[in-house]
Amino acid sequence: MVGGAGIRENLLRKFDGMDWILRIAVAGEFIGHGVFGLQAKQSWIPYLTSVGVSTDTAVILLPLIGALDITLGILVLIRPFRIALLWMTFWAFATALIRPIAGEPIWDFVERFANIGAPMALLYLRGIPR
Repeated sequence: MVGGAGIRENLLRKFDGMDWILRIAVAGEFIGHGVFGLQAKQSWIPYLTSVGVSTDTAVILLPLIGALDITLGILVLIRPFRIALLWMTFWAFATALIRPIAGEPIWDFVERFANIGAPMALLYLRGIPR
């Protein structure tokens, strides 16, 4: 079974490589967006006000959301807990969907599918929580 062991080793090596590629991609997405949140990026305020949050509250919430995003981005590099990956997948979907809700074209949602797909793929590789 030397051939079988070699195939298994190769697959495990590829899995580990894919795992790290996705972890780095997800970390970059969440840390980058988190920094914008910490800065209370002005163009993001309408996303929150479109769902009934006041402007004053949005300005307070954005840095808190940003801090959480940065924390999750760092966590995914250290230890990607499946429940955190589930949240990150949901949050990426919600933040993409808020764009057409706020009046932007549907394509602003569609073009963010990779932001949803990266944490979802990492979650799939690590096993969806039951």
